Amino acid sequence: MNTITKNNSVVAIYNSHAQAEAAVKELQQSGFDMKKLSIVGRDYHSDEHVVGYYNVGDRMKYWGKMGAFWGGIWGWLFGSAFFLIPGIGPLVIAGPLVGWIVGALEGAVVVGGLSALGAGLYSLGIPKDSILQYETALKTDKFLLIAHGTTEETSCAKEIINRTGPETMEHHQ
Repeated sequence: MNTITKNNSVVAIYNSHAQAEAAVKELQQSGFDMKKLSIVGRDYHSDEHVVGYYNVGDRMKYWGKMGAFWGGIWGWLFGSAFFLIPGIGPLVIAGPLVGWIVGALEGAVVVGGLSALGAGLYSLGIPKDSILQYETALKTDKFLLIAHGTTEETSCAKEIINRTGPETMEHHQ
């Protein structure tokens, strides 16, 4: 069956934005559909750095400590948002996961004990125990890279992501 289901995803955890960015570039260069890729990371607020967001057409602009990283990621991925998630903190999210989080919130799909991010991941078919692992990784300043699509697409993404040396990677089907 070659239809896209929300239950096919690969989630990788990276220790740094540089590693996550390298993985996004590797996927892009390998021809993976960037509209099927999301990235999540904590935002960093500092009195020493101006932090700001604004929209220009379809692009979100960002100034701050991680401005160059997020600016580049937003140029590749479809959709971007900033969420303040209680218990996790400020998150910057790029890719289709933004829509699933908003959809989960608007549809009151928030499942007991899950954050808004967790509800978005849960709506992708990711099990609750894995969601807690991903939220813990974000709390410790790591980055999530999520590829979704058909079984073939996610299997291909898994092979590519595996070459980029993630801390952990899970294929959810």
